[in-house]
Amino acid sequence: MGARKKLRAEATKEAKKLVSFAKLNDCPTSPRKMRLVADLIRGVEVDKALSILKFTNKDVAIRLEKLLLSAIANWQSKNEGTRLEDSSVFIKEISVDGGAMLKRLRPAPQGRGYRIRKRSNHVTMILDSKVTVN
Repeated sequence: MGARKKLRAEATKEAKKLVSFAKLNDCPTSPRKMRLVADLIRGVEVDKALSILKFTNKDVAIRLEKLLLSAIANWQSKNEGTRLEDSSVFIKEISVDGGAMLKRLRPAPQGRGYRIRKRSNHVTMILDSKVTVN
């Protein structure tokens, strides 16, 4: 590894220590369905986002709720001694990217085959607080 690449990697590693995030990889739903629910909670405070996810009538809301709880736990482990309510934590960034795709063929009439693409996605959620925490 070159010197510049090593310095860049160390700087990125230090920056990640300050940010609290959670990742969900290979979730077996399509990214389009996940983005519908992710757009509802982007930029919203954590308490309100949990209530939105609890009452959203989509299957992916359950998975996002678990991811949000994991991100909250990560934030609390990095900011020990501070209360979640006092620091007004919100979802700074949530991104949904396409994951691996299972490709299948379904037999069709007259010797044809229809392609079935079972999609998956990766979700990354980053939390931040409006009040600076030391």
